Amino acid sequence: MWSHFFKKLYHRFSIRSYLSIRTKLLFCFLIVAIIPLLSLGALNYYQSAIVINSQFGKYGENTVAQLDQQISSALNRMNQTTGTIYSYLLDPARGGLGNHVPTTYQEIMDKDDFEALLKSLKTDLTRGIYLITRSGYYYGENNLDVSKLNDIPAWRAITYSSKGPYWLGFYPMNHGMEASVTGEPILGLAVRINNPAGTQHGSTILIEENAQVLLDMFHMFEEDTKAHLTITDSEGQPIYQSDAPFTPDGSDVVWNRTLAANGWKIEARLSAKAFYFSSSLIRSNTVLVAIVSCLLAFGLAYIFSSKFTARIRRLKDSMQKVSFGKLHTRTLVEGKDELGSLDTSFNRMVGGIQSLVQEVEQSERLKKEAELKAFHYQINPHLLFNTLNSIQWKARLQGAEDIRQMLYHLTMVLEGNLDISQELITLGRELRMIEHFLKIQEIRYGSAFNYEQTCDEELKLYLIPRMTLQPLFENIFFHGFEDGKGNISLSVREEGEHLLLTLSDDGAGINEEKLRALMLVKPESKPQGRGGLGVQNANQKFKLHFGQQYGLTVQSTKGEGTTIVIRWPKKEESPHGDN
Repeated sequence: MWSHFFKKLYHRFSIRSYLSIRTKLLFCFLIVAIIPLLSLGALNYYQSAIVINSQFGKYGENTVAQLDQQISSALNRMNQTTGTIYSYLLDPARGGLGNHVPTTYQEIMDKDDFEALLKSLKTDLTRGIYLITRSGYYYGENNLDVSKLNDIPAWRAITYSSKGPYWLGFYPMNHGMEASVTGEPILGLAVRINNPAGTQHGSTILIEENAQVLLDMFHMFEEDTKAHLTITDSEGQPIYQSDAPFTPDGSDVVWNRTLAANGWKIEARLSAKAFYFSSSLIRSNTVLVAIVSCLLAFGLAYIFSSKFTARIRRLKDSMQKVSFGKLHTRTLVEGKDELGSLDTSFNRMVGGIQSLVQEVEQSERLKKEAELKAFHYQINPHLLFNTLNSIQWKARLQGAEDIRQMLYHLTMVLEGNLDISQELITLGRELRMIEHFLKIQEIRYGSAFNYEQTCDEELKLYLIPRMTLQPLFENIFFHGFEDGKGNISLSVREEGEHLLLTLSDDGAGINEEKLRALMLVKPESKPQGRGGLGVQNANQKFKLHFGQQYGLTVQSTKGEGTTIVIRWPKKEESPHGDN
């Protein structure tokens, strides 16, 4: 089956290669895509390999330097301790220390003073500080079995003629008394005392420290770098080496340091294969990605070249979409030939149709705005204001102060409601119109009702649709209160980026059936009753100005009162005065 497919593909490309535009486009696309892709992949691999190898090499060098620092710190500390003890023993005044068990009072006092010095030199890592005499008697804590020291290979190599410090290396703690045998790793230092005139000539100072921290660091280094670690003394004898078997090779990457404290040499070897593993992995991934990318480029090139021959079919499909009302459809103009001119003409035609539809939508939007303004502009404001002012002056001349006050407040309310220059006004201005409205009701009913308002001054600067609160207050007096008696509470608070206005009364309330019908009234329908019309008009104003997710929420219980909650986003008036 595969042989038949390749034969067919070869026949198609070899015979029709000079006739098919798709074939030419396919090879051109492959050349343009694959050459930069392979060049970029090779360059990235080369640069990445250099950076990774350099960073890994520096990391190994820095880690070995840290090992040098930690080991040197331990060695210098032990050297300083032996130096302090050596200086103490060379003091002629300290000649009372002998090579046997103290018997006199002075010998016992000298022994106690010396062992007190040894205790003061101990640290958290110190496991023992001893002075071992030639007779086998030792000074220090009573936890050492001198006979077991010969189990330490490096201790057996010490002779009485040895001079200076002698590093015993790493060994287990198995030379103590039965209760103190732990087997924990120890780093030991032995110093032979060379003072022929002193009583301790030929004695040995032995200092042992816990080496677990150093060994853990060695193991961590080996696990982290996969390197083989070896530590040798100045004579080339191994002090420590990794447990894993390792065969040195001339191509190994080597990191080494020499300790200044005692001449030990640290050598870390890593095989070239392990060192270049990361760069080899990058190379393998780069080759794999290059192969996949070439195959993907070939597939995409074949698909795109096939689409080149389907321009007419695409134009037909675009025309069918336009016939279904998808006026945003455009066909791609790929050339200046006859098909390209046809594509351009088609796009121009659809664009003209879309412009006409947008003009119709604009006209409808203007019509809706005109209907919104018509809610307020129902009467001639000039005639109304002139008439009200005339009545107000007439009432003032005749001494009817209540009538004059009512007309004044009514004029202020109407002036705010009939001013259609701004659809969005500040909340403070809307609340001032409510105060005029309540003054009218106060003149009408007297002090029968109580009104409480809670609103911070900074919240009064935010915008609200004009004439949205007055219809709600009218509902309270016309439908909620009997003879104007009751309590009204209005509060405004912030809730994030929104304002929340709560209007409550303890009036007659709304029964459940009417409340359900009120909340289900559609915007285009006309609710029965004045209350439903006022609530719906206010609700629609918030939705038209701010969006469908904003508006009124009404909660009411028959005989207990009604609570209306309005939620809308915070918007402020611009510095120029427009909304």
